[in-house]
Amino acid sequence: MPGEHHGAFGEDAFGRGAEKIARFFGTPKYIFGQTIVVIFWIALNAVAVSFQWDPYPFILLNLAFSTQAAYAAPLILLAQTRQADRDKVAAQVMEHHRDEIATRADEHQQAIAKSATELKELLEANTTLTRQDKDLTEQVAKLTREIHSRLGPAT
Repeated sequence: MPGEHHGAFGEDAFGRGAEKIARFFGTPKYIFGQTIVVIFWIALNAVAVSFQWDPYPFILLNLAFSTQAAYAAPLILLAQTRQADRDKVAAQVMEHHRDEIATRADEHQQAIAKSATELKELLEANTTLTRQDKDLTEQVAKLTREIHSRLGPAT
């Protein structure tokens, strides 16, 4: 179960590639690169007359951005869906792990309670034996005194 991922688009190359692209869209490297391309595009079309393939108001550049946005949004959603699937699997694994820990803790707590009960019973038995030993010692001392008194004084 851990490590497995079968999202809406599976583990195919398209899904993995789409995730890589969507993740790249959010990087400073991409934003910087796109800014350089836009500045270069506008400069060539505004200044160099022989390169004006997209004169002001830069309709082709707008079309490129619209096309990019049309692909970027679903790719980003795909990446989010796949990440949500991975997060769900991770949460299930964590929940299973917490359940195992709780079960083990309950088992340990029961074992400790059982040991405490057994220890209490042993202490009570030891107390009873100590009391009986004391009573028997007192009886032996009493009998010893009685024997000595009947035998008379020692010579």
